[in-house]
Amino acid sequence: MRGIRFPYMSLNSISLNKNTDSLLSCEVNLRQLSVLTLSFVGDSVYDLMVREFIVALANRPVGQLNLRKVSVVNCKFQSECLALIEPFLTEEETVIYKRGKNANVHCIPKNADKNDYHTATGFEAVLGYIYLKKDISRLREIFDIIKEKIYNEVK
Repeated sequence: MRGIRFPYMSLNSISLNKNTDSLLSCEVNLRQLSVLTLSFVGDSVYDLMVREFIVALANRPVGQLNLRKVSVVNCKFQSECLALIEPFLTEEETVIYKRGKNANVHCIPKNADKNDYHTATGFEAVLGYIYLKKDISRLREIFDIIKEKIYNEVK
C-alpha cells in the first residue's frame, strides 16, 4: 500500500516509536524549522502535559476538566510560567525562547496582552524544541518546576 507523500517523508514511514522518547519515528531537522513552528508543536506538548496532570488529580466531568485546563493553557499563565523556568533554561533553550518571544506574529487574540502573548510564544517554542529533540526527561524537569503553580490554579 502506498502512503500519502509529503516533501520529506511518506505516511508509510511514520510508525509508533518504541525505541526513543517520541510518539513517532520521524526525524526532524530542527535547524530548518521556524521558531513559530516550534511554538506550534510546543503548544500541543504543553496542552497534553497539562491535561494529563489534571486528569491524574481527579476524575471529573469533561466540562470541569476543560475549565481547569483553560485556566492554565493561556498566554498570561504561560508567561508567568516562563518567569519560573527562565533561570533554569540552558543557553540553547534561552536562545530559542528569545527567538520565539521576538518572532513576528501576525495576529494576537483580542483578550491577550501583547507582551504576555510574545512571552508565551517563546515558552511554547522552548517546549516544542525540547520535544522535537526527543528529550522527554528535560520536558519533565521543566514541567516539575511549574507543576506547583499549575496545581494551585486547577485544584
